[in-house]
Amino acid sequence: MTGPDDALANRLAAAKDGRRVAVVLPALDEETTIGPLVEGLLRFTTGPDALVDDLVVLDSGSADRTAERAAAAGARVLSRERALPGVPVLPGKGEAMWRAVVALGGGRAPADVVCFVDADLVDPHPDLVPRLLAPLLTRPGTAFVKGYHRRPLGGPDGHDGGRVTELLARPLIAAFRPGLRHVRQPLGGEYAATRELLDRLPFATGYGVDIGLLLDTAALRGPGAVAQADLGVRRHRNRPLHELARTAREVLATALDRCGVPDSGAGLLGVLPADGPGEPGWRTEMHPLVQVDRPPPVDVRAGHPAGPVPSGARPRGVGAAVAGS
Repeated sequence: MTGPDDALANRLAAAKDGRRVAVVLPALDEETTIGPLVEGLLRFTTGPDALVDDLVVLDSGSADRTAERAAAAGARVLSRERALPGVPVLPGKGEAMWRAVVALGGGRAPADVVCFVDADLVDPHPDLVPRLLAPLLTRPGTAFVKGYHRRPLGGPDGHDGGRVTELLARPLIAAFRPGLRHVRQPLGGEYAATRELLDRLPFATGYGVDIGLLLDTAALRGPGAVAQADLGVRRHRNRPLHELARTAREVLATALDRCGVPDSGAGLLGVLPADGPGEPGWRTEMHPLVQVDRPPPVDVRAGHPAGPVPSGARPRGVGAAVAGS
């Protein structure tokens, strides 16, 4: 029997009009979540008029059984090296996403729409992928769709998760790009875009990739090209504050660059209580800022250098947006 979720997926499949859709899960050491997540997404790939044409797990060098379990669950698994042979690998989530877009834009059947889903989700909304794809497939002029969730912290209720989003990203956007201040979760890892758009944007190799793509999309196409999708409740691992600080440093570096503000490039000096239970004082940890930008995927496919691009460089057509954009 066709339920309401299947009905939505079927309507969107009919609206594809020949466009190919790929779902990409960048994954690093996610053996506990990747299998059930892939199994839940497989139903969108079945049948003669499937909504999803390619379900890809882009393994970012996992040391556990992530790749094995993803393949067993039914995904096509690509390593970073296979996605783009001959190009030395850099660390970071954005690196994996960039390699996926480069790979999916080539071959005999390139993807026209790419949907990214974080690989650490637990019990995601069953309609997550159709909700992300709906604006792209049914609303002309939409090029980028950001998902948003209610994010509990330490329990089933509330909305206290997304600490980097609420304490850094959204205030920064309000200050520099107020035309995007309505975007609920600019750092969310669930979003979809046309490959034609992604092909023209640089990718930060680290955690700055999410906000970088959002800001560059608005600069290139205007805020009206950005839509949002309600994805219910997001359950995943909540990291300790000192780890989130490193994420925030990468997010800040990319956001400042996209807003035309010079960044020192200095790493983060973490200050933590001493490890031992009876030890007085504090200890420090230095975390270098290793994130860089990769060039637009279309340029790499055309044979141009794949090496990092200088800070402040802009792809064709992307300039510093006006303050109200």
